[in-house]
Amino acid sequence: MVSQTPPILVVGTGAMASLFAARFSASGLSVRMLGTWVESIETLNKFGVRFIDEDGQESAYPVEATDDPEKCVGSQFAIILVKSYQTQGVALRLAKCLADDGLALTLQNGLDNHRTLAEVLGEQRVASGVTTAGASLIEPGIVRTGGKGVISLGNHKKLKTLVNLLMRAGFEVETVEGTDSLIWGKLVINAAINPLTALLKVPNGDLLEIPPARKMMNLVTIETADVASALEISLPFSDPVSAVESVALRTASNYSSMYKDVSRGSQTEIDAINGAIVRIGETAGASVDFNRMLWLLVKAMTMKSSA
Repeated sequence: MVSQTPPILVVGTGAMASLFAARFSASGLSVRMLGTWVESIETLNKFGVRFIDEDGQESAYPVEATDDPEKCVGSQFAIILVKSYQTQGVALRLAKCLADDGLALTLQNGLDNHRTLAEVLGEQRVASGVTTAGASLIEPGIVRTGGKGVISLGNHKKLKTLVNLLMRAGFEVETVEGTDSLIWGKLVINAAINPLTALLKVPNGDLLEIPPARKMMNLVTIETADVASALEISLPFSDPVSAVESVALRTASNYSSMYKDVSRGSQTEIDAINGAIVRIGETAGASVDFNRMLWLLVKAMTMKSSA
């Protein structure tokens, strides 16, 4: 039975957006998805989100997908799960449909997403968080869970209702005093793992098995942690190298999102990850040589593939 609660808006139609949409719909909530991928939108409207669980069982859950923000007018809650380079466009689209007292929650990778959204929507209508939940898109509209993970959210006076909806959908949610530590913690991990797997074309765990790759991963980890320290940001772990290697081991068979983007010739989030570290680190007077190297190599590789 679908709830009479106003539809929750999931922005995006990729892996993470499909995961969230499936779990919201499975809990009985009405779900709208706002995206730009025509094939995915058509498939979602025809078949719903097809969700493959940990046991390999597939279930389908109804959603309403659209590329028209006018069809989402009055949305009270929007969860943003798109690539960081799409944030500016998403902000402009949400300006047309998010309720005046609504809340947009970004769970995206990279830096500056909150600032970009707040510049358009206003600080009072934007909240930030991170999630360790994982998902893989098998094809448009079909998503496989990669583990439940945790959603960590900063304090915001409008979050209480959304937290309840997330918990109703089966997500584990925690609230923290500030999200800078969590965002930078995830950034340290993404900066060290994602570009190397994309460049070497390997799953995450292979970075531990190839000694030069492991050394480079650790050097990037330490450098990014030093940038955070220069900004007086405390990371959510005391040993960054151990934290990154633990993630690589725990997700050994997974292929990073950047690897997948490079494999299909799509734009990557390298500018919002290593590129952002370079920009911010230079301003703070910190060394960013390893991040700059990965940033330029991934940029060069994607430019070559699109030539």
